[in-house]
Amino acid sequence: MVLKQNKVAGGTGKCSLFPIPRCITFAGKSAVGGYLLFIDSRKSQIFHLRNLSYSAVDSSLKMAPRKPLLLLFDVDGTLTKARQEITPDMTGFLSSLREHACVGVVGGSDLPKICQQLAGGDEKAVHSMCEYVFAENGLVAFKGGELIHKADLVGKLGDEFLQRFINFTLGYLSKVQLPLKRGNFIEFRNGMINISPIGRSCSQAERDAFVVYDTEHGVRSALVAALNSEFRDANLSVCIGGQISVDVFPRGWDKTYSLQFVEKEGFEAIHFFGDKTSPGGNDHAIYEDPRTVGHSVTDPSDARRQVEELLKLR
Repeated sequence: MVLKQNKVAGGTGKCSLFPIPRCITFAGKSAVGGYLLFIDSRKSQIFHLRNLSYSAVDSSLKMAPRKPLLLLFDVDGTLTKARQEITPDMTGFLSSLREHACVGVVGGSDLPKICQQLAGGDEKAVHSMCEYVFAENGLVAFKGGELIHKADLVGKLGDEFLQRFINFTLGYLSKVQLPLKRGNFIEFRNGMINISPIGRSCSQAERDAFVVYDTEHGVRSALVAALNSEFRDANLSVCIGGQISVDVFPRGWDKTYSLQFVEKEGFEAIHFFGDKTSPGGNDHAIYEDPRTVGHSVTDPSDARRQVEELLKLR
């Protein structure tokens, strides 16, 4: 059997006949027109079987061919150092993984922050590296660059409760004595409330100093305990997130929320990589979830090492 090749825009416009190579595999029906789809795994091209012709498409704008494994990464502390941007070397590695598996990221931060960390703010570049992008634990979910889901915290909890929660939290933080405080203590996101005792406006050096202080004095652990006690009937999850904050969201809105969008996609396994996997950490729930194979990492280099061992790339 042969296919007639139609050159893409910018080509010569000529057509030629060629046999179907082994790298081209049947992928199912197209969502457009009901045509059959074939995929060239070497060139990331999609073939529409229509009158024995095909057209190559820009692979950076399309989803990767279905792979048997999904590699799902936390962002902070896993692909990047906390609140820092990804290194060029890690960017290249992440991009190369799509030759071996489907790739996704799930983070507690909003989409602009995730894009800033992974691609200097370039959202399109993030979608080209990752077939699945789950911001705010999946409350804002993308597949193949398209928004597939968005949930709202106000609609879930209501303004009356949120005001009571915020007032209590501000009152609690006003009594916490630290070596220093900055601004932006409560950040209201689409799917969670992020609370920082030192304030998110702190510098990197001040952030690093708080990590040391918090390890010794348990500032965030005490905050978690206070919130769990005050709002014990509110069905909230309260957990330590990142280096300087605590995440609060409705129970079930942790990172396991994102799994509903991938668990029925036919993956042989979903491998999750995260650094805050201990009880109380914001990666713990998804790390322990029976739908995932959990991998606890210490930093980006450790994440890369574990992925290479998993895929036998070493």
